[in-house]
Amino acid sequence: MTIDRHRAAEAALAAAQEAAELVMRVYGAPFDVEYKEKDDPVTIADREANSLLCDRLARAFPGVPVVAEESDPIAYQGFRSARECWFVDPLDGTREFVAKNGEFAVMVGLAEQGRATLGVIVAPAWRRTFVGLTGEGAWEVRADGSREPIRVSSRTSLAGASIVVSRSRPPVQLTSQLASLGARETVAHGSSGLKGALVATGKHDAYLQPGPAGMRWDACATEALVRAAGGECTDANGTPFDYSSSDLLNSLGLVATNGLLHGAMLDLLRSHRHA
Repeated sequence: MTIDRHRAAEAALAAAQEAAELVMRVYGAPFDVEYKEKDDPVTIADREANSLLCDRLARAFPGVPVVAEESDPIAYQGFRSARECWFVDPLDGTREFVAKNGEFAVMVGLAEQGRATLGVIVAPAWRRTFVGLTGEGAWEVRADGSREPIRVSSRTSLAGASIVVSRSRPPVQLTSQLASLGARETVAHGSSGLKGALVATGKHDAYLQPGPAGMRWDACATEALVRAAGGECTDANGTPFDYSSSDLLNSLGLVATNGLLHGAMLDLLRSHRHA
């Protein structure tokens, strides 16, 4: 049975907002930090938000797999064969959460037949919420529940462009190359989802991550929101993300743009690799 995307959007939004409240309760009090691997922190906020989101989505859509960062892979085995699948990052930007700089988000994405179609990104420290349905549009959800349409920028040239890049893995040489081509600014920022939201709202013209760019749960909501707002999102080779792949790693980077600059950004990355 095909999922009702509008009902899915409302369920994802409600779950993400509830998880964001949980995250902020932890954020406002002392908390411990553990490390899954070197430089890969995890907190009780990650784990409890993960459990909440998985529970809410499973209740709303029984049988639809939930691929979530803090879940045991056994919980979502077989997701590749599902027509629809949720991709959840309960706390995107845990480093920023730990650093207390506010640059983190709760992200819920939906993929249908391997393609991202729905994205919900809640930035609780910013008090901002974004929802996108590919082919239909993207909105910022206000505190009163009203929705303001958002749209990517209309810039067609790298000259004067504003680019957002990773705070934890800034592409230093690429930043210099962008400056030489006339880019107005290159801004380092935490959270893949927030960088995607800043492109979707037109605040920045592109988000570039030429190297490894996290996992599919870092990409799904980001891609759906950017594409719903009129932009484009692929890996650094220009290949669409396949959310039915057994490999959940975004090993070939991530490029999210207003669409008009996508080809130029891919060309830039290509020349950068061969320099």
